Amino acid sequence: MTHTVDATYENGTLKLAHPLPLKPHEPVRVTVEARTPSLVEAYGIMGWTGDHESLRRIAEDPEFDPLER
Repeated sequence: MTHTVDATYENGTLKLAHPLPLKPHEPVRVTVEARTPSLVEAYGIMGWTGDHESLRRIAEDPEFDPLER
């Protein structure tokens, strides 16, 4: 049986958003998938035709940071 539950990673521990319907000490297998896409994953949906390293350099350049204006 599979259960999907949202969680937050805090201080080395996953904090579940909701309890799971499991018995105490029941063995489970955990797969962790980040909910926010990384820059490398997102560049394909932006129509970017360059390589991901060039995009990373542009994205991390303070000159293009909207908060720095």
